[in-house]
Formats: sequence, C-alpha cells, structure tokens
Amino acid sequence: MAQYQTIIQVIGALLVVLGGTMLLPALTDLQNGAPEWRVFVLSSAVTAGTGLLLVLSTRTTERSTLRLKQAFLLTAAVWTVIPAFGAIPFLGLGISYADAFFESASGFTTTGSTVLVGLDELPRGILLWRSVLQWIGGVGIIVLAMIIMPFLGVGGMQLFRAESSDRSEKVLARSSDLVAWIAAVYGVLTLLCTLAYAAAGMTFFDALAHAMTTLSTGGYSTHDASFGHFQSEALEWIAVVFMICGGLPLVLFIAAIRGEPGRIGRDPQTRWFLIFLAAVSFLAAVWLSLRTGIAFDDAMRLVAFNAVSVVTTTGYASVDYTLWGPFAVGLFFMLTFVGGCTGSTAGGIKIYRFVILFQVIKRQFRMLASPSRLEAMKYAGARIPEDVPPSVLAFLTLYVATTAAVTLILVLLGLDFVTAISSAATAISNVGPGLGEIVGPAGNFSTLPDMAKSVLAVAMILGRLELFTVLILLDPGYWRW
Repeated sequence: MAQYQTIIQVIGALLVVLGGTMLLPALTDLQNGAPEWRVFVLSSAVTAGTGLLLVLSTRTTERSTLRLKQAFLLTAAVWTVIPAFGAIPFLGLGISYADAFFESASGFTTTGSTVLVGLDELPRGILLWRSVLQWIGGVGIIVLAMIIMPFLGVGGMQLFRAESSDRSEKVLARSSDLVAWIAAVYGVLTLLCTLAYAAAGMTFFDALAHAMTTLSTGGYSTHDASFGHFQSEALEWIAVVFMICGGLPLVLFIAAIRGEPGRIGRDPQTRWFLIFLAAVSFLAAVWLSLRTGIAFDDAMRLVAFNAVSVVTTTGYASVDYTLWGPFAVGLFFMLTFVGGCTGSTAGGIKIYRFVILFQVIKRQFRMLASPSRLEAMKYAGARIPEDVPPSVLAFLTLYVATTAAVTLILVLLGLDFVTAISSAATAISNVGPGLGEIVGPAGNFSTLPDMAKSVLAVAMILGRLELFTVLILLDPGYWRW
C-alpha cells in the first residue's frame, strides 16, 4: 500500500484545488443572478471534501520521491479522476453522467468535442467552467501537481516524462524553475490573447473564455456557432496567431524571453510546423478561390483559420468546411492527425515525429541505393539517439492501430463508418469536430449512444497521454514494483 500512498495524496490535493476552482463559476453565476451557483458550491464541497479526506488519510511525515513507475500510474489516475469530478457541475444541466463525463474529459484533454446544445442560452458559470477545464488541461494539471508536491513532501520531475512520450528540450536545470516559467508564459499569453480579443470586439467574458480555450488549443466556445458567431475577420486572424502560439513549444518562448530568440528559428520542428501551415493554407486557398470564385483574401482567411484550428487540434470552426467538397473533406481529415509541436499544448501525432519519420525514410532510400553506406540521422545538427526512431515508429503503429480499434468499436455500436472513423481520429488526436452531418463542424456528439461517448472519452484520455502512458499499465510486468 505504501507505493500507492503518494499517488492518493497527490490526487487528493489536486481535488482540493479543483474544488476551490469551482467557486469561480459559482461567483460568476451569483453575480449574474443565476441560481446555478448552488450547483457549483455543492460540487465544490463534494470535490474538495473528497480530496481533503484522501490527503488526511495518507498523511505522513516522511519525504518520498516519486519513482517513474509511480509517475505513470499517477498520471493516468489524475487524467481519469479529475475529469470524473470535473463532470459533477454538468449534472446541474439535467444531462446523464455519461454526457457529463464526456464533456469534462473533452475539456481536460483539450479535445473540444461537445454534447451540449444551446450554448448561447446557458448560464455564464457553466460556460466559464468549460473554458477553465480546457485551460487547466492545457498544461495546468501537471504543472499544478509539480507545485503541490513539494508541500506534500513529494518530489518528482518524472511527471513531465510520464505525461507524454515527447522529448522536449530542457531549457532550465531545476524542475521548479521550469514549472514557474511554463506557468508564467502560459498565463501571459492567455492575458495577451484576452486583451486582443476584447480590443477586436468581443465582450470581456467572451474574450477571456475564448483566450483560455485558444492557448490550450481546446476549442470550446461560448456559442453554438463557435467562432462563426462573431463574423469578424480581425478576430479570426487574432485566433490564428494565438492558436499557432499554442501549437509551438512553450520552452522556446522561455528561451526567447531569456535572451535566446534565435532558438525558435533553429528548431526544425518549429520551422516545418510554420512552413506546413503556410503551404497548406496557401494551396487550399488557391483551390477554394478557383472553385467557388470568392476573393483570394477571403479564401485565405477561411482556410487559414480552419486549417490552423485543426492542425493545432484547437477545433474552432468559422464555417462548415465539409460543404466545400470531397477534396476539403479529405484534406481536413488528414490534417486531423498532424498536430502541433512537441512540448506544446496541442495534441495529434506532432511535427517532431514526422521530422524523425522523414529522416528514417530518407535513410532507408539511401541504404537501398547504397547498402554499404553508413549515414547518421540528425536533428537540429545533433545526432538522433538510436532509440528515438524505433520509439517514433512504435508510436505511429500504435496510433494507427488504436484509431482502427476505436473505429471498429464505434461501428459495432451502430455508428456509420464516416462518423465512426472521424470520431475516433478526432478523439485520439484531441481535435474536436469530426466529419459528417452528426459530428462535423456544424454538429456535435449529443446524439451518439452513451456507450459510444464513453469509448470516445477513454480515447481522448489515451490520445492526450500519448497512448504509451496508459497502455503500459496493461503490461503485467509493470505491476512488479
């Protein structure tokens, strides 16, 4: 039991913080005269009370160190337990717990898929809670855990290793400094985005809510029509800028602030990320302009906004791009898998892995032409460690296999193939909208069977934690502490 004590204690502390956070939407509803504030107060009491009970029941005077195996279990547990309690306020809307958990999991994993309709008529408290969920989920849960653990007598940089299989460049030696810088950069970018949205015409509430879901690349909106509600070119371009910021490695912002702005340009994945977005947006805009006859600048704005939204896994929509024709449907489906940069708040496969995959393919071609030729693969001028290419290929294989498995399960549950495969892809990639009339940019997930929603909620968590973090728990050897 001792090996689980630290895990229970950290989860309890996070629940206490989560319960306290629920008072923010409660105050919002109270200020606006909405009776739903009582739901948040009750949810806060249940969540914080449970967390406090867990902390007190595992209290110890001994300092413990979080081992890597414990970190994997803690990470998986946090991303399951926190959404489970984050779902409680949604029950005040009269929806089932399956719907509430789906909405909460979609928020914490920054997926952005929703089962709620009539967002324009909902109380501000629940709208704010959805945005807070995504903002916390962006980088907040692990950062929050790193802040809390010293007070509990627990240390562990392992959480950063366990949350994903990314290999972000470390710019600070001490984990406490890294946590502080990440939190500061994330907060400042959110503030700047809020001010920019407000200056371009959003109300302050809409600006704050959308800023939190933009930087977290989550995509929850306060309106059923998503970003299409605002009909503002300026707001769309502002969103493009900050969605890209959310898709870039946060450590590069830290490096730039600390006097090394050149590292942004020297990072291969950052260059390819920006080049890819520019190329896709330009070429698709040319195609859309020629096909529909709309002005190129309008086509560029429409394509850039929606393409950046899908690639960064934000999931906003300004129009129903599936109405542009089969080419657009195919293009946006492929963009669903791409993702942002490693070390960002974005989901998906990530540009870093595509860069490594290209190196592997290039070397294979050259070895076929010259079997005796030895050539080292490099990334950012440095030799790629031998264990990286196999891990990338293993991840890609598992990614495809998991998407196929979830698709098959959804088809068995009665979904049509387009809805099933796009729902599976958007859940594992944490994008948000799928394809088709049901789960497309103009629809939502409310009409899916409860079992399908539960499967997709699990898929969201799997995708957010980069698959291996959760699936390693299925290995019997893992449990031999």
